Amino acid sequence: MVDVAKPGERIPIASDHAGFELKERLRLALAEMGYAVEDIGTFGALAFTRAAELNGREIDLAGDAVTLPEAAATIGRELGRPLEYLQIPISEVRKNSEDFALMLEWFDRTGYDADIAGLEQEFGVKMLSLEAWARKQA
Repeated sequence: MVDVAKPGERIPIASDHAGFELKERLRLALAEMGYAVEDIGTFGALAFTRAAELNGREIDLAGDAVTLPEAAATIGRELGRPLEYLQIPISEVRKNSEDFALMLEWFDRTGYDADIAGLEQEFGVKMLSLEAWARKQA
């Protein structure tokens, strides 16, 4: 047997609707062995288990709503050292990738509009904030 993780390390798991029961058994078994299991497929599974209800809906998902300078400050705090956000001019980004530049322009112009509190209430899922995520990584 090859060890892919040590007890205490996080193991992300996900499944589609057909594998939901098996994923739940695996999650419980891994947790009993001391692994920190993180289910990253909650909304993917809901697309199948509540297909009729969610069909045709567009749902923006987010765990937090912060600016990039705020994100750098949050991650830096959790790392215990300051991080400086440095914005690269879009003209420089475009030299490397037109698609990436278009995506960044869309973020500036339109962006996502996730109703985090509404998602948590409707789906019964606590969204992971950037601060909580950074704390787990540090």
